[in-house]
Amino acid sequence: MSTIRGRQRSGVVEQDRNLDTVDLRVPADPAYLAVVRTAAAGLGTRLDLTLDEIEDLRIAVDEACSLLLAGRAHPGRTLDAAFEVGLVGSQNLSVTISGPVAELPREASFSWSVLRALAGDVVTGAWQDGTWIKLSVPGRAEK
Repeated sequence: MSTIRGRQRSGVVEQDRNLDTVDLRVPADPAYLAVVRTAAAGLGTRLDLTLDEIEDLRIAVDEACSLLLAGRAHPGRTLDAAFEVGLVGSQNLSVTISGPVAELPREASFSWSVLRALAGDVVTGAWQDGTWIKLSVPGRAEK
């Protein structure tokens, strides 16, 4: 796991012409996490992931969102998720989620253990309005 400090979220997501990007913005409130989980599952289905892989993706996205909210609502703030979807057949997916907490919890927590187990790669960082987590899920050809 690596950490990058001082970069804005827009600089985190590298644009690639072979990727489709789906941006989702919801209120920074745990009540809206189901929307982000559902989007992750839908995109996993589009990439023809197995049911187990889709469930792993949903859980990883949920844990990342929970870390970025620190378990509470942040009125007037948003949770932003950028899903980068590889070409159909590649099954590559990365998700960059940014939230309002200024500092992420220690990496020794259960949530971090879940993220490390379920995501192919986890990168974190801070930017002017909070923190972000990027999850990369490799396609079957890369496993």
